[in-house]
Amino acid sequence: MAGIERNTAIPTDIRLHKKSRILELCYADGERFELGCEFLRVFTPSAEARGHGPGQEVLQTGKRNVEIERIEPVGTYAVRLVFSDGHDSGLYSWDLLHHLGRHRDELWQEYLKQIEAQGASRDIDTSSRPSGGGCGKHH
Repeated sequence: MAGIERNTAIPTDIRLHKKSRILELCYADGERFELGCEFLRVFTPSAEARGHGPGQEVLQTGKRNVEIERIEPVGTYAVRLVFSDGHDSGLYSWDLLHHLGRHRDELWQEYLKQIEAQGASRDIDTSSRPSGGGCGKHH
């Protein structure tokens, strides 16, 4: 994972709205993003989902009702989001969160196109890899 960029915007406040399943990020310059739990889970930076190089990505499916159970700080550069489906291996750097916030709509539309193209579902999880081998945690 890349380190924090010198000019990275660091959130001044992070609020988890459990009922609406929204993570709200507020910045000193007034910028504000609302990122859904499903969106954040789908775009996890973990090696399980992203792979170790181009073409190794695993489309995340069945995450419509996932929730964030906990937010854990990781140093001064990231947070670990612990999801209700047991996923907790993605470290969301300030760079990544800002990127996801800035590009949320186009990323989400691309994800929906991929789901449709692969005949996958936001309600049925077909993205789990078999356990054993590889890196990262397997649940």
